[in-house]
Amino acid sequence: MFTGIIVGRGKLIEAKIFPGASQIQIELPEQGELDLQIGASVSVDGVCLTATHIHGRLVTFDVMKETFSRTSFKQFTPGQYVNIERAARDGAEIGGHPISGHVDSTVEVVAIETPENNFVMTVKFPNDCSKYIFPKGYVSLNGASLTVCNVNKIANTLEVWLIPETLRLTTFGLKKVGDLINLEIERGTQLAVDTMRNFLEERLGRYLPAFEAALETAGFSVDQLAGPAAPALPTPRTA
Repeated sequence: MFTGIIVGRGKLIEAKIFPGASQIQIELPEQGELDLQIGASVSVDGVCLTATHIHGRLVTFDVMKETFSRTSFKQFTPGQYVNIERAARDGAEIGGHPISGHVDSTVEVVAIETPENNFVMTVKFPNDCSKYIFPKGYVSLNGASLTVCNVNKIANTLEVWLIPETLRLTTFGLKKVGDLINLEIERGTQLAVDTMRNFLEERLGRYLPAFEAALETAGFSVDQLAGPAAPALPTPRTA
């Protein structure tokens, strides 16, 4: 498990592609190799990988074909920088949120804005992730725990604002429009939304579409009811 607090940038030295699997070699950031052992887990751009060979800061990881196809690894080129986080330790401070390192999808950078002293990045996410993404909720982008500032459910985009320290330690400042980024949705939100939806489907059955329509008329959605900032429903009239 990881916390989404990136410790620094690693550098992709090489990627070897084999039938059904691949190997990548990463140069970890300074002191990123301390106490690292073969078999340990490392988050590379938000993907949980197992160290298979260690030579100082140079670490080799095996990557299955499925991982390459589902993540931004398919865009990897030698010399590229990646976000690195070591696995969480018992008793350590969790400054972000629990992250599994199992990527749900890639998202595309569609806009980057740099108002004075700020960095704003907008990414487009797939429709099947929409029900788990809310303003003020969490997502993991390339392994970094970030708060969602704004969401456009029609365009399927979310916006994050990054502080200078985050830009210093991560690769986000190097990104450009069109780049792919790994997305992991927040598991607590996913569990709450799926549980709420399953409960309503079980209790309401064929009446669920009518309930959803009534909520939509009031400006809400079923998924919002289980979100991190669930709206207050209108108070029923008693007279």
